[in-house]
Amino acid sequence: MNSAPPTEHKSPTESNGAHTTEPVPTPTHPAGAAPAKQARNPLHGITLEAMVVGLADYFGWDELGRQIPIRCFQIDPSVGSSLKFLRKTPWAREKVESLYLFMLRERKRNA
Repeated sequence: MNSAPPTEHKSPTESNGAHTTEPVPTPTHPAGAAPAKQARNPLHGITLEAMVVGLADYFGWDELGRQIPIRCFQIDPSVGSSLKFLRKTPWAREKVESLYLFMLRERKRNA
């Protein structure tokens, strides 16, 4: 019969240490400091609500509905219904962000 003691089976993480489950440290930024990649982003810190309100004030709902032909701007428009739709629809949000940047350039040009 076999008189050798039973051997313990180790998982790959226990045997060679190559795989660990320790958390990877994430870089931290000082309080109030923006990451370097956001330094030149004109939309950094602008909420979607601020964009919609700014566009509605600048263009009006009718023109906004013509510029970006989506129902939330054309039929019974409101900030609330627009935000609900835009948060769920990435392509529409991109159009709003693009038009907002255009509006900022126009304001700067006209100032």
